[in-house]
Amino acid sequence: MAARRRERAQSEVAAARPPVPRVRMTGKERRQQLLDVGRALFAEKGYDAASIEEIAHRAGVSKPVVYEHFGGKEGLYAVVVDREMDLLLEGVISALSGATHPRELLERAATALLDYIEESADGFRILVRDSPVASATGSFSSLLNDIASQVEHILGLQFSSRGYDPKLAGLYAQALVGMVALTGQWWLEVRKPKKEEVAAHLVNLSWKGLSHLDPAPKLRISR
Repeated sequence: MAARRRERAQSEVAAARPPVPRVRMTGKERRQQLLDVGRALFAEKGYDAASIEEIAHRAGVSKPVVYEHFGGKEGLYAVVVDREMDLLLEGVISALSGATHPRELLERAATALLDYIEESADGFRILVRDSPVASATGSFSSLLNDIASQVEHILGLQFSSRGYDPKLAGLYAQALVGMVALTGQWWLEVRKPKKEEVAAHLVNLSWKGLSHLDPAPKLRISR
């Protein structure tokens, strides 16, 4: 009942706004426009609060046009999420390719994620929200796992060459990627200090730890 009332209220608000002039576009252009409008609205309001009525209104089309291209709000949202996931993963993997030293890897990974957040803030806001819709690409956590697997491979080689247990590379990769991702979420809102400085501090913390690893660490506290 509450959901129905919310949908009705959204429809009334959308209807009360002056209509946006409709621009003639090709099917491909219209699809891209709807993706852009939907992406901005999902970032601004979240999936639940966004409505087909408002998406159509902002695009200057009728609701059936949105249904024709995406089958509904869920379909549009899933495509937006898949595109953002692909964009972020491709950027990070591309940045990591050719990295042969752990410090270089850390610098590239931190910079690539912060670059994405800076250049695609709306997309990152969508990704870090809990998605209520199944995505072909997976969830944000699965995306971080994909990135961590790239980091794990390089760390594993370095661990073996330095006498550390390579089986622990996965644990360290998850910790490093999680640290950068969580810091990125914080930086998205505050935007201070500058991106390069944030990356430098992340690398400083990570590298100082990695370069002084104890092969067999133990807790000092007693239970």
